Amino acid sequence: MLNPKDKKRILVLGIGNILWADEGFGVRVVEEFHRRYATDDNVTVLDGGTQGLYLVSFLEQSDCLIVFDAIDYGLLPGQLKLVRDDEVPKFTAAKKVSLHQTGFQEVLSAADLLGRRPRELALIGCQPLDLEHWGGPLTTPVRLQIAPAIELACKLLAQWDSPAKPRTAPLPASERLLANNIDHANYEIGARPI
Repeated sequence: MLNPKDKKRILVLGIGNILWADEGFGVRVVEEFHRRYATDDNVTVLDGGTQGLYLVSFLEQSDCLIVFDAIDYGLLPGQLKLVRDDEVPKFTAAKKVSLHQTGFQEVLSAADLLGRRPRELALIGCQPLDLEHWGGPLTTPVRLQIAPAIELACKLLAQWDSPAKPRTAPLPASERLLANNIDHANYEIGARPI
């Protein structure tokens, strides 16, 4: 077994915009992963939302990266697809909602230009059904892929010698990744804008 100091530094990242229906898939998956699983100190779990280039510093500090996102693969809505390593940048050219928004492809490129891109990349993407409904919840076929996406991430973490450990009880609201009623349960029950 590796010495804790020799363990790979891993970033588990959810990206997307919870205000645009299925575009929030990545954020909702990482939120649920954090709620259900504990990880070792070498693993950082992060809601990247729409932070764009602000995420470069997190990538620079990582040896391995798992990204959850809604990706238009041209598949049936709700289908998951795992893409690895050099294939990842081909699938991260997300639709931009505004002119100042940066896609994750640019984030990977910036880290690569700095010579600090994670050595191992894994993109767990879900084919969206609806990216246009402002304030809308995840659609049913996409919401049903949260648990399978987490299972894929757990397999990757185990392969990277950093298995996720199921929590004995889900985290209380005060310790969740998203607060201020934008967590999945509160937002989708009725606190979302209409």
